[in-house]
Parts: sequence; C-alpha cells; structure tokens
Amino acid sequence: MSEEVLDHRQVEVNATDGRAAEPTQTPRVIAIANQKGGVGKTTTTVNLGATLAELDLRVLVVDLDPQGNASTGLGLDSRTVDVSMYDVLLHDQPMEDCIEPTSVKGLFVAPSNLDLAGAEIELVPAFSREQRLKRAIDSVVDRFDYVLIDCPPSLGLLTVNAFAAASEVLVPIQCEYYALEGLGQLIRNIDQVQRNLHPDLKLGNLVLTMYDGRTRLSDEVASQVREHFGDKVCRNVIPRSVRLSEAPSYGMPITLFDTSSRAAVAYRELAREVHERGAP
Repeated sequence: MSEEVLDHRQVEVNATDGRAAEPTQTPRVIAIANQKGGVGKTTTTVNLGATLAELDLRVLVVDLDPQGNASTGLGLDSRTVDVSMYDVLLHDQPMEDCIEPTSVKGLFVAPSNLDLAGAEIELVPAFSREQRLKRAIDSVVDRFDYVLIDCPPSLGLLTVNAFAAASEVLVPIQCEYYALEGLGQLIRNIDQVQRNLHPDLKLGNLVLTMYDGRTRLSDEVASQVREHFGDKVCRNVIPRSVRLSEAPSYGMPITLFDTSSRAAVAYRELAREVHERGAP
C-alpha cells in the first residue's frame, strides 16, 4: 500500500458531515489476547476495529493468527494476499507492503495466512525474535490512532511478539463456565514481558462476551469477573448473537452485516468506552 494512502496526517473529508478526519491522540497499540479458544477474541478485534473507525479514527488490524480469521472476517482471501504477516516477521518485508484497505472507511488490515503456522518454530533461532513485530508496527504506527493485534489462542512466540509491540492487552472473557481458566497464566506472561522486554506494557480492558441475560450463569460469571478485576472490566458487554456469528462468513463486521442489531450497538458502545477510557 502506498505512503499516500496510509499517511495518517493526510486530511480526509467525512462524506456524512463534511468534517475533516485528523490525528486525535497518541497511537494506542492493543494486543487482544486470551489463550483460551472460542472466547470471541477475533470477533472483538474485527468489530472493535470497525466501530472505532466509525468514530473517525484510523485503525489497523494486525492478524497474527495463522488461521487468518480476522483477515477473512474483513473481506480478504488470505490465500491470495501478496504479502502477509509471515513475510513481515520472517522475511523482513516492509509492513506498509502488507497493509490492505477494507470496506470500512479508515479501517485497514495486515493479513495473515497459514504460512504463519510455522513461524513459532522459525522464529526460535531468529535475531531479536521477540521484537520483530514491534519494529514492523513502529514503522507505520504514527499513521493510525489504533493498532489492534489479533493474537493466536496460545502463549507462544507470536503472542510474546504482540505483547512486546503493544502498550496494553485487552482480554475478551466469555460468559461461560471456566471463564477465568487460564487467565492466571496469561497475566503471568504479561508480567514476564513487563520485566524482561517491555516495562510499559499494561493489562488494559477486559471485555465480557457471549453474554446471555436470560441465564443466571452469564450474570454469575460477569459478577465473578468484576469481583476479581474491578474497574478494568468494561461496563458494556457483548451479547450472544446468531447474526454476530454469521457476519464473518460474509466477510463483514457486524456493523455492515446487520447495522442495527444488538451486537452492532454493543460494539459501538464498547468502542466509545474503550476510547474514552484511554490508555491504562
């Protein structure tokens, strides 16, 4: 992608109200992580990115999961991309060559594909292996208000790279049994990265996902998480939604797929809350 397209300081006109989109803040780089699968991590990355972009913010989604679900959820065919995050991390391709626009104005994606599955092993002997993503993001970060990193469901080298590159970690937690399972290890990993690689890394927001207000279980889990983590837990919760599950198969965030749905409204409210809370 060209420098002209990506330049964060380039003034853009919002077609709906004529206002100019300009830099609003120091860029926030957020790793969205939970080694437990199926908690709504990629769904949150894609839809938080889309709803932040609706606030006239420039957002880059970095797909660091070899499954490439964030890429396909934003309309890209990960099998046909010319440059992927594998090429950036392992072959020193410039990050700007990896970045693609999406159907949402102001939202861009750095796609992944299955090649990234071997990166955990290939990174082991690499020089400065934990800092490769940070160097790549640093080369483009001033062109965006937010960089959201979709981490794989593991605590390997790819996730360590994400933590080393990020200023904060956002953790989606599903409102199901064993919601807190594995969170202790995730927090210990954040602490290790703080001590050894990145002293400024913070545990940021926790987001409750797959909430079903009709069940006692969802309320109990929400109460338990809020009791453990206090005001780090976002007020807004993401409801369980069939439409939200369907949207990725059409390559759209929920805000395009069903713009007035409960899930779309919930993610818009979450985006405002995350933005207003600022960096931890």
